[in-house]
Amino acid sequence: MEPITEFIEQSIPENLPTDRKNKPILGITVGDINGIGLEVILKSLSHKKVLDICVPVIYASSKVVSYHKNIVALDEVTFYGQRNAERLHFEKINVVNVWNDNVNITLGRATDLGGKYAQMSLEAAVADLKNGLIDALITAPIHKKSMQLAGFEHVGHTEYLTQELGGNNSLMILASDRLRVGLATAHVPLREVANAITKDLLISKLRTFNESLRIDFGLERPNIAVLGLNPHAGEEGMLGDEEEKIIRPAVVECKKHGMMAFGPFAADGFFGSGQFHKFDGILAMYHDQGLIPFKALTFGSGVNFTAGLGAIRTSPDHGTAFDLAGKNEADPSSFLHAMFMAIDIHRHRKEYFELKANAVHRVETEMEAPEGDG
Repeated sequence: MEPITEFIEQSIPENLPTDRKNKPILGITVGDINGIGLEVILKSLSHKKVLDICVPVIYASSKVVSYHKNIVALDEVTFYGQRNAERLHFEKINVVNVWNDNVNITLGRATDLGGKYAQMSLEAAVADLKNGLIDALITAPIHKKSMQLAGFEHVGHTEYLTQELGGNNSLMILASDRLRVGLATAHVPLREVANAITKDLLISKLRTFNESLRIDFGLERPNIAVLGLNPHAGEEGMLGDEEEKIIRPAVVECKKHGMMAFGPFAADGFFGSGQFHKFDGILAMYHDQGLIPFKALTFGSGVNFTAGLGAIRTSPDHGTAFDLAGKNEADPSSFLHAMFMAIDIHRHRKEYFELKANAVHRVETEMEAPEGDG
C-alpha cells in the first residue's frame, strides 16, 4: 500500500454517529471577524438545498454570527447555538459557541482581536476534526497581519494544518471544475524558491498530487504536467539549469514508478496556448506561478484544497477583502464551491476505501474457500 494512501485510510475515524442520514458534517471556521468571512458563509448557507446535502457547523459565537447576519439582511437564515459538536441539529445550521465574550468588531481593519478569534475558531474546529465529530473542514480567510498580532506562529492555514494533522507531505492545490494546480512551494519568499526546490521535494509533491487526484478527485490514472522554474523552462540551460538538474530527473523518477508525469513545461506558453486543458493536474514551482493563471481563468469558482492530510480541508481562493467588509457586496461563489468540493471529496474517499475493502474481502474469502473435489 502506498504510504500516503495508508495515511489517509488510517486517519478515517471509526465508530461515527449513525444518525447523520448520510450527510457529511462540515466544520466551518469564521476566519477574521473583521473581514468578509461570515458574510460569504451565511450567503452560502442561505441556499435551501445546502442543508439537504450537508450538516453545517460554524465555529464562532452566536453573537458574532448574529452581527454579520444583520449586515447581510438574511432574516430567513436561522441557526442553532450549541455548546459543542456532540449533539447537532442535522437539518439546521449549527453554531458551536467557542467563546461568549462581547467582541469589539472593527470591520475592514487588521487587529489582534480579529486574529485571536480566528485562531480560537480554527483550533476548536481542528480539535473536533481530529476527534471525528466533523467530516471535513472549510476555512474562511484569515489575515496574516491580524494573526501575527495575536501571536499565531504559522504563515497560514496550510502550515498550521500540516503540523496539527500530521501531513508531512501536504500539498496546496487550487482546484476548479476545469483546472487543478498544485504548488511545489507555497508561502516562500521568491528569492528562496530556487534553493527550496530539490529532486526529493518534487518527487514527494508529485506523489501526493497523484494520490490526491486518484482518491480525492476520482481520477483513476491522472496525468500531471510539471512546470519549469525559469523563463522558457531554462532554454536548455541558458536561463538556468534547475530544469535539467532537478525538475526533469524528478519527472523521470516518478514515471519509473508508474506516474503519468510530464515536463518541465515553460509556464507562459503552457497556459497561453491552452495546453493546460490536456492535463488533470499541473505542478507549479512557486506560489504566483500557479495562482496568477489559476485565478485569471477561474476566479469566483476556485477552491484551495490541502492534499496529503488525513482529513479534508478546503477554503475559498480569496482573502479577507477588508475593503468590502460590512458592505454586503462580497460574492459567496468561491466559498460555496469550497463546500461542494469538500462534500465531493468526502464521497470520493468513502467510495475509494469501500471498494478497496470489498476487493480485499473478496480475495481473502477466495483464499479461505476449500478446494473442490474435482
